[in-house]
Amino acid sequence: MRQTKDFIDRMIEFESGMLNDTEIIEMFSDLIKSGASWSLQGHYGRAANAFIEGGWLDKEGNILKHLKDYDNI
Repeated sequence: MRQTKDFIDRMIEFESGMLNDTEIIEMFSDLIKSGASWSLQGHYGRAANAFIEGGWLDKEGNILKHLKDYDNI
């Protein structure tokens, strides 16, 4: 039950613009890993797919790129 509440809290923070870029990537990683990104409203699935196509996440939800690697660009 606690995990579901944490998930919902993070989604509310995301919708409210309160997450930083790293937290957004981590949230979508978790959504993909749980399968929830494909059953929530369309925006979540499209955003998850964009992270996959952009090379940030793989299809299993593993993070492939980290923002800290791009700090000096």
